[in-house]
Amino acid sequence: MTVALLSGKARRTATVIGAVSAGLLVLSACDKPTPLATVTVGTDSVHTEASCYNDGAAIKESLLQGCLNKKAEKTVKVSMDDKVRFGVDPEIADKGWTLFINGQQAEQEPFKKTYRTIPGSAFFAQQQQAQPGAPSPDEAQVSVVETKGKKLTGIWHFKLEKTS
Repeated sequence: MTVALLSGKARRTATVIGAVSAGLLVLSACDKPTPLATVTVGTDSVHTEASCYNDGAAIKESLLQGCLNKKAEKTVKVSMDDKVRFGVDPEIADKGWTLFINGQQAEQEPFKKTYRTIPGSAFFAQQQQAQPGAPSPDEAQVSVVETKGKKLTGIWHFKLEKTS
């Protein structure tokens, strides 16, 4: 019976190569998390990663409408008298961000700070005509949209539900 023996140096080299290969395999399976956007009303706070994000590059035009129409996974209850606070990671603020309400751009110029406050009444004041697929007048989908010039580079969705 013959047994192949490796020298100590060969075993160490094989071990290092195996460890490096395994490490690269694990790293290649990881997705880099997207920056976060947060909505706070009173003591309730929710945050989410982007529903569409292209690592700072513009989202393709062919995907844009689908991204803007995605339904929010996070919900916050808001009364007309509440203050709704939006917060974004500094890398979003550096590029600029704006709000979309029910898929429509609500502001012309991007905001460049990490935090802002808007009255709850602003999201429910404009009662929309009942259209198929339109949200109830007691809810609004608010999207935080990262911009780069005229291009959209990231979209985060929140659903605001009106309370009495």
